[in-house]
Amino acid sequence: MEKQKEEGSLDFSVKSFVTALVVIFALMVVTYVLTLVIPGGKFERDAATGELIEGSFRAVEGGIPFWKWILSPFLVLGAKGSGTLIAVIVFLLVIGGVFNALSEHNLMKYMLDKIVSKYGANRYRLQAILIFFFMAMGAMIGSFEECVPLVPIVVALSVSLGWDHLTGMGMSLLAVGCGFASGVCNPFTVGVAQELAGFPMFSGVWLRLLSFICIFLLVWLFVRRHAKKVEKPIQTISAQALVCDRRMDRGIAWFAGILGTGITVVLCSSFLTFLQDYTMIIVAVMFMVGGIVAALVSGMGGRELAKSFGSGVVSVLPAVLLILMASSIKYTLETAHILDTILNGAVGLADTMPRWVVILFIYFIVLMMEFFISSGSAKAFMLIPLIVPLAQQFGISAQLCIVAFAFGDGFSNVFYPTNPALLISLGLADVSYGEWFRWSWKFQFMNLVMTSGLLFLGLAVGY
Repeated sequence: MEKQKEEGSLDFSVKSFVTALVVIFALMVVTYVLTLVIPGGKFERDAATGELIEGSFRAVEGGIPFWKWILSPFLVLGAKGSGTLIAVIVFLLVIGGVFNALSEHNLMKYMLDKIVSKYGANRYRLQAILIFFFMAMGAMIGSFEECVPLVPIVVALSVSLGWDHLTGMGMSLLAVGCGFASGVCNPFTVGVAQELAGFPMFSGVWLRLLSFICIFLLVWLFVRRHAKKVEKPIQTISAQALVCDRRMDRGIAWFAGILGTGITVVLCSSFLTFLQDYTMIIVAVMFMVGGIVAALVSGMGGRELAKSFGSGVVSVLPAVLLILMASSIKYTLETAHILDTILNGAVGLADTMPRWVVILFIYFIVLMMEFFISSGSAKAFMLIPLIVPLAQQFGISAQLCIVAFAFGDGFSNVFYPTNPALLISLGLADVSYGEWFRWSWKFQFMNLVMTSGLLFLGLAVGY
């Protein structure tokens, strides 16, 4: 198993699957218990935009039948807004198929050997560059799920460079999640929230840019410190000593070129807004086309490719079950009509708090709702109409409220077991959720303290 992982194989880890299965099922049980004790309630929403209307909360009949809760992981596929969930599942299957084909054909190992031969002597400089790249992808264009196909490559590269799987996860998924949370020009959190609040899109960028710099330094130092602890000496092969294979080189060139085109299109989505709803589809298609073309160009037969692709799809099917179970938590809360009740109760608590605590409480509300709703734009339509007026009652600017919203939405993407992208990445990286939790909670705590300080800074200077 370990040898396969080092060579870039994507067999879904049994340890990761079992741990995540237990954690998510326990959360499903807790959610069902909540439906029995919390009364139903509902906010009215704008028919055109879906935006929640402040002050419209009313009591409704709550609860969910036991049979519907049991079947919720499957019923969620037919629920409103299930298109994104289905897209994530297809996305995962494509990743599994392509990587298995590239691995069995040894193209992935060959590519990693070339990278190590060129950059092995400067691996910590490469580490910093990769962390910055992934953070920038999240901060500037709001990429998160779109970066998942790159996570296993970075994890395999991390092992090849003498580090471990956690280091690779920190260099990729943790970094992109933190970049997403800094929200410098993130269209899915800051962009949507500022439009709802009536601000020019991406205005007030200086505090978010400062946040990006501070968060980058924290991520880089945290990952580097861990890498230093686990590092092993590597025998770097010189570029001259590496046996070159022209067919493999052509395959890598095609794969990098096609995937790079997809990433370029995603980058363009920051100003070509009509692309923003299709970025995940674009990356999935380009990744699949790039993998198939690379395998064929490098000498893999069509029948062998089809068989290998199919095996890869089957190997990641356990992750589909985890994704469905995680998504069923939101489905259960919405079907039982208690999600709005929880939100209304949380907002009501702020009335008795001092001003400096309110901004942290808004941060907490977003963190709490993120557990149930991973979509940043969906949470913006739900929360911004409530938390912005709440903040303004205490003399807190809407701009600072939006920064707190971006923080609460982003960091927990790489911490909560209800996030599909995290579940996929952990399984493919052979890291159990328990192992990830024990490693990343220290970072999350330090980051919570630092970002709270940044919010206090914004409060002090009247941002």
